Amino acid sequence: MEDLTKGKKLNALNIVSTRVNHRGFGAGSIDLNNVSGIIIDGDEAYLDNGTLHAKSKVEKRIRFSANKEDVPNGRKCWIIWVAVDRNEEGQFYAGLAACEMLIDSEARRGWKILADHVNRMDKAMKRHVLVENLNETEKKQVKDVLMGHSLEWWDRSSDELKEALSV
Repeated sequence: MEDLTKGKKLNALNIVSTRVNHRGFGAGSIDLNNVSGIIIDGDEAYLDNGTLHAKSKVEKRIRFSANKEDVPNGRKCWIIWVAVDRNEEGQFYAGLAACEMLIDSEARRGWKILADHVNRMDKAMKRHVLVENLNETEKKQVKDVLMGHSLEWWDRSSDELKEALSV
């Protein structure tokens, strides 16, 4: 059978590495190589690489709704998008943005606003720090995860980011 896509440019979201230096098709696409997510689920906070594809530990097997009323017994969980950048000294935490979710694992139902998650991830990638919706305990959890992952990256991070997570 003949390959119908051969020689054609497919219009799709291209996620490319910044290591590829080109100006052709896909140039200017979103680079997600330097974005990760921290999950806060009650007293537990951890890095979860599944967050980029809505396959984190808390999101697996959950059917999401945009209506909070659909998840009356949901527990509050957070995804904190973390963008990492590099300067002449090395890597550092460049941006953060917290997004709320409700998860009812027993009913396999959840609530989140996908557009909010996408927009806030974009803000983190643009070096914004948006953690105003976290309480002091949650901010400490994020700070502990970041410092535990790399104290050097934390030390090189902006004062704005450090102050936003100070309690």
